[in-house]
Amino acid sequence: MQIILLDKVVNLGDLGDVVKVKDGFARNFLIPSGRAKRATEAAIKDFEARRAELEKIAAEKLAAATKLGEKLAGTTVKVTQKSGVDGRLFGSVTNHDIADELNKSGYSVLKAQIRMPNGPIKVVGDSSVSVSLHTDVVVEINVSVYGESA
Repeated sequence: MQIILLDKVVNLGDLGDVVKVKDGFARNFLIPSGRAKRATEAAIKDFEARRAELEKIAAEKLAAATKLGEKLAGTTVKVTQKSGVDGRLFGSVTNHDIADELNKSGYSVLKAQIRMPNGPIKVVGDSSVSVSLHTDVVVEINVSVYGESA
């Protein structure tokens, strides 16, 4: 299916690119989330008429994400979980737990923006986690997990 991108999409293209993607990806994700439209003659003309407006909105999103990223860079999040004597947790620290702590600290972060390449944290100690605020803004934060005896 040919689509026109209304926003920058990772590994696909920038604003205004006409790309070919699988039908399911377009129908189930890109079009409902407002990131793309079918690349019909009318949609392309409509996009060209609204191009400046869409670029302005994209620039504002990037500026807001950059500003938040500068504040968030190097932040340490402290999470307390129940643990055993050997330092392993009963359960794990997930992106949901980290997002909750960041929101309590005054940062507006969704759990989907937190990237944990090694999976959930299952031991007491310090770890590094990425926060993807925008497709172009990725910030590293530190997570300190403290054990609480059961």
